Amino acid sequence: MICRLCPRDCGAERTETKGGGVCRQPSLPVAARAMLHQWEEPCLVGEHGAGTVFFSGCNLRCCFCQNKPISQGDVGKPLTVERLREIFHELIDQGAACLDLVTPTHFTDAVLEALGDEEWPVPVVWNCGGYEKPETLRRLEGKVRVYLPDLKYALPEPARKYSAAADYFDWASRAILEMFRQTGPYRMENGLLKQGVLIRHLLLPGELENTRRVIDWVAETFRPGEVLFSLMAQYTPQPGAVGSMARHVTKAEYRAAVAYMENCGITDGYTQERTSAKEEYTPDFDLRGL
Repeated sequence: MICRLCPRDCGAERTETKGGGVCRQPSLPVAARAMLHQWEEPCLVGEHGAGTVFFSGCNLRCCFCQNKPISQGDVGKPLTVERLREIFHELIDQGAACLDLVTPTHFTDAVLEALGDEEWPVPVVWNCGGYEKPETLRRLEGKVRVYLPDLKYALPEPARKYSAAADYFDWASRAILEMFRQTGPYRMENGLLKQGVLIRHLLLPGELENTRRVIDWVAETFRPGEVLFSLMAQYTPQPGAVGSMARHVTKAEYRAAVAYMENCGITDGYTQERTSAKEEYTPDFDLRGL
């Protein structure tokens, strides 16, 4: 395939076994772990956990990525479409509250084939970095019931500096609007998210203005009750980090971000304890469950 799935639009030739482009992945899926994951937002976890598949590769190059061994490294196991479908069923049989597909964009074709026309008993969650093409998302309509995008940046400079994607907000904002068009206002049942959009934003140390701009856009774009917003404090410095990125978010920074969010009228969603900024909350990518 000549790949045009994401905003990189790199036109890489990706075969079933040979990777290419920014994601460096083949067209058939590669994953690093399948598991019942306890550390997503409570509305996705339920009693037993989110049925999570961590796909390898990514179209972003975030210098602070906690999943760097799989997003930018070579950790992962090639899967057939048939095996991916089996994994979905195994996770559901284990009591998964949802099918949580992490960084699936570059495997869109294979994921759609694996989902097929089956009526899945739990929501399919598209858990992505937000750097998405609306036309790719349109292919998911009717298959994905919950979108879980990051909205990492509203300013071009940190997007360029930390993720090599100065155009991030232009694409992410349009992508989130397309996600909302498909799902409509979020819908909960017994504390679980059954349909809708849950926007995540990770506060970065020293980048409070970027966070304010993200919150501004969400507050101005959506009315109360339409989307959920998760303001995360779990930034963890990675090896080689310099400047402000070599430290954790401070209490004062996170308090200021939460206060700004509340002042802007965003009350539907989640805040996070700063104790979440620990490496042990990142799973072992040891290929189990595959």
